[in-house]
Amino acid sequence: MFSNIAFVKRIKEWLSVQIAKNPAKIVLAAILLFNVFFFFIAAVVISNMALSGTEQMSFLEAAFCTVTMILDAGCIQFVVADIGEAKVALVVVCLVIIFIGMISFTGAVIGYLTNYISNFIENSNAGARKLHMSDHVVILNWNTRASEIVNDLLYCNEKQNVVVLVNRRKNEVEKEIAERLSDTVARENDKLQKRCKKLPLIKRLLTVRKERLRNRITVIVREGDVFSSKQLNDISLKQAKTVIILGSDFNNTVCKFETRERMEEHERGNSQTVKTLMQVADITAAADSNDNQRIIVEITDDWTYGLVDKIIQRKVRSDEEKGKCNIIPVRVNQILGQILSQFSLMPELNLVYKELFSNKGAAFFTEQHEVMADKDFIPEYMRDHKHAIPLTYMTYGDKAYHYFSAESENDIHTVSRISKSDYAVKLNENYWIENKNVIILGHNSKCRDIMQGFAAFCNEWQYKNGDDEVLRIVVIDDQKNLEKMDFYKEYPFVVDTVPASIYDREKICDTIKQFVEANNEDTSILILSDDMALNEDIDANALANLIYVQDIIKEKEDNESEFDPESIDVIVEIIDPKHHDIVNSYSVNNVVISNRYISKMITQIGEKDALFDFYTDILTYDEDDSDGYNSKEIYTKKVNRLFDEIPKKCTAEEFIRAVYKESIDVSLKTGVYNPTVALGYVKPGGRMFLFSGDQSQITVELDEKDKLIVFSNH
Repeated sequence: MFSNIAFVKRIKEWLSVQIAKNPAKIVLAAILLFNVFFFFIAAVVISNMALSGTEQMSFLEAAFCTVTMILDAGCIQFVVADIGEAKVALVVVCLVIIFIGMISFTGAVIGYLTNYISNFIENSNAGARKLHMSDHVVILNWNTRASEIVNDLLYCNEKQNVVVLVNRRKNEVEKEIAERLSDTVARENDKLQKRCKKLPLIKRLLTVRKERLRNRITVIVREGDVFSSKQLNDISLKQAKTVIILGSDFNNTVCKFETRERMEEHERGNSQTVKTLMQVADITAAADSNDNQRIIVEITDDWTYGLVDKIIQRKVRSDEEKGKCNIIPVRVNQILGQILSQFSLMPELNLVYKELFSNKGAAFFTEQHEVMADKDFIPEYMRDHKHAIPLTYMTYGDKAYHYFSAESENDIHTVSRISKSDYAVKLNENYWIENKNVIILGHNSKCRDIMQGFAAFCNEWQYKNGDDEVLRIVVIDDQKNLEKMDFYKEYPFVVDTVPASIYDREKICDTIKQFVEANNEDTSILILSDDMALNEDIDANALANLIYVQDIIKEKEDNESEFDPESIDVIVEIIDPKHHDIVNSYSVNNVVISNRYISKMITQIGEKDALFDFYTDILTYDEDDSDGYNSKEIYTKKVNRLFDEIPKKCTAEEFIRAVYKESIDVSLKTGVYNPTVALGYVKPGGRMFLFSGDQSQITVELDEKDKLIVFSNH
């Protein structure tokens, strides 16, 4: 008695647990058990009640007839041959079996399967099922730079698989990616059609078909928890080739007190990034994960960078985890600050970096190579290669790499016969960079990093030469932000700060006019966009400042016959890419969508992590306490100042070799060794020509107002 009660109790407990844990399986089992029991009873009734028409029917025949009647009511004729002669009891029994069977078997099973399929689709959309992938790109979190990372993969000329894991807004992210990729493909193919418009029909069709941009990217967006090891394993994190951890955007609210509090917290540090990296690094360090995975981490503050650096050091010290993953910290604000300061000093670099930092057109490439100094490697490479430009040699990790500018990776290895030529150029032995004048309008979260970029420039070009006038800056901003920067007192090259709100039009315009008229050299005007503004105010102040500046330029053009519009360069930073066309309508060549540069760099580093140190080097000027000129940068230098006489018309093949040969001529040395590699040139009005492809087929014809794009120490 008690044993039976205990058994029943255990059954109830087991059933309760199973219903709570696997309700779908319990429901399916109940449906199947009920139908098996029902079929058995129905078969017994039909075969044993000795009703008219079933006297000779066996149990198995009766079971078969039961199933067929439930699936198709017309099959009742196998039991009741003649409905007019059959007894009422038999007809009623068959109809009851059909009705109950339709509900318990057909309806229940179909309902269960329908629900199962719906749940399967829902779980797949929600990311509850494991993905079996390898050599894919994983993006954790989402921000304003993310879609550009995916977009730049379009130019990789091979299929790419991308998995995005976000904690919310899955549908919005999918829509953003689809629109960005669709817009790029349509725009690029439209440009191709226009470029091939004058070709013969057959050649045009073949060229368009061969060169048209195709979307080879498969993007899977999942909504979930980036801190969940299960969900990270479900997206095959261990088999990914690149993992990109993005920082969160500062989402402004309408409550100014809440905005201020969140802004201060955002500026202090990002613990979410550290937490995500720890989780990712732990998974990718496992023995069964792929070797040499790249983990790229976006960082915007010193606190986060310090903790990320400790994680990297721990990985370096751990013998078990060596070679498992390479963590690359990308300091977003520092890089953007360096880029914006360089654009202010040499606005043409915006055009140069826009192409070289992407996978489209000429780009930077690297390959592992034996250790060889630049002075040996570059001349040797130039002797039998004319499709790529050798730049420098660097070590990354414990390996040696050489870096190139080329149109494709194949061009690096293309061996060609070099034409013999006596073409030569004459460099100005006393060349020094001209004085720079910059007006900064507005502010953003990168102001200190921008000023550090200017300070580094002064360290290389001003203090080492004893010239205290190589850079002069005026900052126009509202009182509150000038106070926050302590009126830029720590930067001696800032000659004046002018407090003015965006509504002080006359004060802003008068300051700009006075500064421009007081300086004979060209002036750059850097218009910054406040990335901490309310969402509805993003880029608003930058656009207003642009109107002020364009009015000044237009007024000078109308009133001064000798005024050269090229003497004022306007660099406009915008946050929202949707405002790009608005800025372009004001004839501004140098529109800087700052976030896109980070995205392009991350995309390239994700493919070739050895490019990271190279980018760091070219964006950083020499420190003031360094011995000589160690780092290499990209400059745009005026042709009429760089050369003693304007170079004659030639091919890029001849020009590149002549410039390099002249720059390393020992007779030129006046104290500093400065090997120089020519990358291209820029014409007035913003027409840029980068040397890529077969250099013997590129014609170089320079004028005195052109600017040469060079890769050099200084």
